[in-house]
Amino acid sequence: MLRLPPFALHQPTTVAEAIAHLAAHAPDVRVISGGTDLLPNIKLAQTRIQHLVSVKFLEELHGVTRTATHLRIGAATALQDLADDEDVRETLPALAFAASRIGSPQIRKMGTLGGNISLDTRCRYINQTELWREALGGCLKSHGTECHVVPGGQGCVASLSADTVPPLIAYGAIAEMVSDKGIRRAPVQDLFQQDGTWHVRIAREELLLAVEIPLPEPTTRVVYRKWAVRQSIDFPLVSVAVRLDGADGVLTGGSIVVSALGPRPRVLPLNAMAGRKIDEELAQALGQLVYDRARPLPNIPYDAEYRRERMVIEVRRAVRVLAGLPERPLAQQA
Repeated sequence: MLRLPPFALHQPTTVAEAIAHLAAHAPDVRVISGGTDLLPNIKLAQTRIQHLVSVKFLEELHGVTRTATHLRIGAATALQDLADDEDVRETLPALAFAASRIGSPQIRKMGTLGGNISLDTRCRYINQTELWREALGGCLKSHGTECHVVPGGQGCVASLSADTVPPLIAYGAIAEMVSDKGIRRAPVQDLFQQDGTWHVRIAREELLLAVEIPLPEPTTRVVYRKWAVRQSIDFPLVSVAVRLDGADGVLTGGSIVVSALGPRPRVLPLNAMAGRKIDEELAQALGQLVYDRARPLPNIPYDAEYRRERMVIEVRRAVRVLAGLPERPLAQQA
């Protein structure tokens, strides 16, 4: 049995109190709500801390609020509540779908949107027991000096596996953080950096309050595709969100967000393809685009080259859904 090491648990009743705890104990502190990813990592000594600040019972961080221009989703909103919310399902169906594909029902009832955004990176060399990692000599993320994915590399390339991040970026979501220095807002796309040891640009003394997503125009549609070995439980081995803006079957803009590559999602704007018909030819072209510009690394299980091919298939499938085209057999999708 893996046991939790000793730590101090702080249970603030207000956001101000939570911020005070974070400021007092940073950087040796983490925020916790559901703990579905953080607690196992603490047990495996992948995360070593002395203080946890629980935000589970801070009402300001829960729920979905709709205005005339956007949806505001509290960071402590449970993933299952997010997947089931009528406003989210109606206006942001790709986000609702992504949330519904995370883990198991038990995990979705405990895990939160903020926790998924802040999900720690994963790698075949870090997500092991402490004894296994010590036998290997550690790595850049685990008290070592070498990256085993990219030997000689100077930065950790562990993979971001958060399902909600690609659709949030595709929808143009804005994250709202607060600290003792005040409120800070930033596009979710800008929250991630190319350093898998600490890939989220949220300081240890900052608290993620919510994300705000502008209501999409009628001409905007987003589809999220995830491929994993199993249909449930598993983290994505490939994940893509395809956003197409267009009217009368003609593309006016959009983007492709590819994740499960490294610490930061890859965002490919589609403005240069404006004027093209949203059809099978566009599906083929966008598949080739991600093949050329987004390459998976051998950082998580399964062959990297197969994941690259699968990434192309998932992008083309997403475009066909958006174009209203029938699905094709897998053998015909290369």
